[in-house]
Amino acid sequence: NALRHKPLERVLPAASAAGVGIIARVPLASGLLSGRYDEHTTFAPNDHRTYNRHGESFDVGETFSGVDFGTGLAAVRRLAPLVGTGRTMAQFALRWVLDQPGVTVVIPGARDAEQARRNAATADLAPLTPDELTAVRDTYDELVRPQVHDRW
Repeated sequence: NALRHKPLERVLPAASAAGVGIIARVPLASGLLSGRYDEHTTFAPNDHRTYNRHGESFDVGETFSGVDFGTGLAAVRRLAPLVGTGRTMAQFALRWVLDQPGVTVVIPGARDAEQARRNAATADLAPLTPDELTAVRDTYDELVRPQVHDRW
């Protein structure tokens, strides 16, 4: 898909102008944005988060959205204080995706019914504040962009 290789800031406005919906899949970066992992987290040997961290088996973007695990953890730590009460780290991340103009639907994974309910409840949460949006953008620009921006 040609849109996949263009920067996000160009894709979303172009899609919106063309009346094309955007489906945001893997919005929690293989669970990295759940806030549940740290440097001591291990995954099963048959889990792609173990065997495909660097794209050894299939597209690297399918595992942690192409971000190095340690860098992803640093980004989550930086954003965690913004989560506050009344929402989870996963909901904070999903709300950011929902707040992007042009995003039509978000498809997060869920391990059980409770996770699915929490994910769905994100739609009822208030949009992120301008300060929160700025903090996310600054974190992306400093930590994540250098690793993935040329891919997407």
